[in-house]
Amino acid sequence: MAQYSLLNEETGDKTELPVKEGTVGPVGLDVGKVYAQQGVFTYDPGFTSTCSCDSAITYIDGDAGLLMYRGYPVDQLAQNSSFIEVAYLILNGELPNAQQLESFDQSIRRHTMINESLKRFFEGFHYDAHPMAMLTGVVGSLSAFYHDTTNNKDPHHREIFAHRMIAKIPTIAAAAYKRYFGQPFIYPQNHLDYSSNLLQMMFAVPAEPYHVDPVAAKALDVLFILHADHEQNASTSTVRLAGSTGCNPYAAIASGIAALWGPAHGGANEAVLRMLDEIGTVDNVKPFMEKVKNKESGVRLMGFGHRVYKNFDPRATIIREHCHKVLKHFGQENDPQMELALELERIALEDDYFRERKLYPNVDFYSGIIYKALGIPVNMFTPMFAIARAVGWVAHWNEMSSDASTRIGRPRQIYTGPAQRDYAAIDKR
Repeated sequence: MAQYSLLNEETGDKTELPVKEGTVGPVGLDVGKVYAQQGVFTYDPGFTSTCSCDSAITYIDGDAGLLMYRGYPVDQLAQNSSFIEVAYLILNGELPNAQQLESFDQSIRRHTMINESLKRFFEGFHYDAHPMAMLTGVVGSLSAFYHDTTNNKDPHHREIFAHRMIAKIPTIAAAAYKRYFGQPFIYPQNHLDYSSNLLQMMFAVPAEPYHVDPVAAKALDVLFILHADHEQNASTSTVRLAGSTGCNPYAAIASGIAALWGPAHGGANEAVLRMLDEIGTVDNVKPFMEKVKNKESGVRLMGFGHRVYKNFDPRATIIREHCHKVLKHFGQENDPQMELALELERIALEDDYFRERKLYPNVDFYSGIIYKALGIPVNMFTPMFAIARAVGWVAHWNEMSSDASTRIGRPRQIYTGPAQRDYAAIDKR
């Protein structure tokens, strides 16, 4: 096994750092013994150069703009698969045959309903509560209803949990939407596919028939595929960290939902639409981009650049194509926000300032425009993200829980507070 050596120049102590190799990508250096042997910590704010685990689920090559689920490029999956088929792949490691896909699909459909008692949970939220607040609370409460199948060491329990979580999160998100708008809850219809069922639960009303638009359902299905997993991002790492304590799986997923809510993570596509609203017209795009280049202005360009990708976000290219299809289908080809988006993209791709900094459009840049075209309000953008990402969260939780070497996560710190001091009585301070 290849090894690197860490030498303490003061003491001459040397620590061997075993090399951990994956299938593809950079190697990792095992620093687990550095503190015990040399009395020092490794320091990596934001964990930008730290591997927290082994995982066989997703691989990202940021320089090449490559995203793979279980070895399959995401563009191939988006073009050829359904979200349910991709969910099976992410959970189980292989694409299903026809019988396996049918069995999995039917299992998900059978678990779509939520306990009737949960309706009263939604009534307890204020009418204008953010749907992500409701999603976080209700998902966390599921362990009170399914506490008999939350043993993370039991493979059968893990499978039941996985199917329940993936099946119920669209129902919960749709109920949050209905609560926000004061409309009656709509039950799932299990003859519909996953994305179509979500659309009917959100937009159907008892007073009139509702017909799912297949173009809308397909666009949503593709968005779900593209958002299904993204390696060790903040919310996935939160699920793994919470899950490492042995907490019930619904609590771990709820922690991931809470992390996803942050504007720097799942809320980024909301910020893109707000930015487009602030720009207003195409004539204002160039002055806006000049403000972006002037760092002292405090103006930020939302939806461009990525922590991992140093090339085009492969998901953005796919979403851009579907964005045009959806706008054309709904007669919104001249959508003002789409015109703004295209002009922003043109300037960013031609201007040396943005090219040198590799500020290319990311997945958030176009997804918000599609959601808006589908009639989905801005406050539901992040819940839609959570529905898709639940598959990745569940897969990572399951991978971690089935690994006998898993230990409770416990990062260390560099303490910068006062040194030890003695207590002084209040009249002596």
